[in-house]
Amino acid sequence: MKNINIKWIYLIVLSIIWGSSFILIKKSLLGLTPYQLGALRTIITGIILFAFGHPKLKGIPKSKWKWLCLSGLLGSFFPAFFFAIAETEIDSAVASILNSLVPLNTIILGFAVFKITSTRRQVLGVIIGFIGTAILILKGSELNPNQDYLYAGFVIASTLMYAANVNIIKRYLQDVKPLAIATGNYVFIVIPALVVLLLTDFFTSDRLNSPDLPSSLLFVIILSVFGTALAKVVFNKLVQISTPVFASSVTYIMPIIALLWGVLDGESFSFTQALAALLILVGVYLSHRRKT
Repeated sequence: MKNINIKWIYLIVLSIIWGSSFILIKKSLLGLTPYQLGALRTIITGIILFAFGHPKLKGIPKSKWKWLCLSGLLGSFFPAFFFAIAETEIDSAVASILNSLVPLNTIILGFAVFKITSTRRQVLGVIIGFIGTAILILKGSELNPNQDYLYAGFVIASTLMYAANVNIIKRYLQDVKPLAIATGNYVFIVIPALVVLLLTDFFTSDRLNSPDLPSSLLFVIILSVFGTALAKVVFNKLVQISTPVFASSVTYIMPIIALLWGVLDGESFSFTQALAALLILVGVYLSHRRKT
């Protein structure tokens, strides 16, 4: 009974952390450009992971480093920028719902690239999920004509990268410790993130004197510490005390948290979009449900 209660606590905490990440991105963009946000998020998270995970790097076999590099680029580096770019045009709640496509895309890439077989139920889940995605984007473009919903493509591209990363970890990094994977990822992406930051106007007097900069930096720090570094630890712990299937159910709760934040922040969300979101979650559920 105690373990059951603890795993539910971890699930709820993780859902709140990740579900709140989208509004934190939105608030960070008030004083930062998407490239500055992505770079700072990567650098701060890297510093935190290096502080705790650097001893784990010695035990990583040389043959694994190329996969750690690819995993870092696909699972952390590009999505950090892509989500920030997307939220300059689309609402944070919509971005969170589109992020639910990760499990569906994991199945598609697993079948197409990694030759992992899929069941009929999973295929049905993929179809339903993408119908929901199409409705969500089309209705969103009608509801918010001033927003460019082509930017939803950045979120969808990120979900494909996340899906590829999951398959890479499962196939090539299964025997590497989770903290070692996370720290090893950032070995490759912190320096490129620093280069990106230096190429922006972050260090100019206009940017440093911006009244929105202090609050934006605070949101980025919260996003990096909780939404990335701590969330990785919580998720790994959740997998250890439960099952991967139970841990993946965080996908169902995250959009609810993000939607609540979005509504509180004045974002518009229609009944049709709610139905589209439900379709996506049904698709995710079908794709993950095991036969009894």
